[in-house]
Amino acid sequence: MNKQKIIEQVVLKLEKEIAFVTDAARAAHLAATHEESRAEDSHDTRGIEASYLAGAQANRVAELKKQCLILKTLVLPVFKSTDAIALGALVELDLEGRRSLYLLVETGGGLSAVVDEKTVHLLTLQAPLGDALLGKRAGEGVEIEAQNTVREYVVKKVS
Repeated sequence: MNKQKIIEQVVLKLEKEIAFVTDAARAAHLAATHEESRAEDSHDTRGIEASYLAGAQANRVAELKKQCLILKTLVLPVFKSTDAIALGALVELDLEGRRSLYLLVETGGGLSAVVDEKTVHLLTLQAPLGDALLGKRAGEGVEIEAQNTVREYVVKKVS
């Protein structure tokens, strides 16, 4: 599977979200600065609330742009099937007979892309599963405790 295609799909999703949040931030800014948002008395906080919202949305846009930049410049090394898992590895895991694909990245954990009719999840090293996978090889197992239960994954493939 082409890892660059995965990144391109995720970046497209992020760029759409950037456009949506940018529009929302503009609307919140307009609401905050509109004359109707002027406080009528000391208890009227419409303008202040709208300005907080606009500020939070502007921060979100900055975070999304940073994620896009990091993903666009990500070096995706080629792994042999016997290599240890590291950043940039595409990992196929088995959990009780269910197969999943994960791409280890610096940022963007929780995002996913569909490439060649397969869903690939982005996973960071800050996630318990990402941290546990680091240094493992195909054929090795990983145990993760989640929601008061232990999940046992088996690394099927590294590429």
